Amino acid sequence: MIVCEDLRIAGMTILSHKAESAGRKLIAVNPAGTSRTCARCGHCAKENRTTQAEFWCTACGHEAHADVNAAINILRAGLALQDAQAA
Repeated sequence: MIVCEDLRIAGMTILSHKAESAGRKLIAVNPAGTSRTCARCGHCAKENRTTQAEFWCTACGHEAHADVNAAINILRAGLALQDAQAA
């Protein structure tokens, strides 16, 4: 399974075909809020992104590289979509 943001760009079609040819399922999730939401507590605020690379949650104090934090949120959203489709 491959989970990514649904950026609605031409490259998404290529990624979808590559995933399919490798026997993988591609799940595209809504990118809204993934970079501003805390992967630990779920608090979403613009202020959580202190810089392009740094994430610091103003609610719980969680600190992480912004891309890692967003990747966790994207994966969780993809898993939730997969579970919803299976139900």
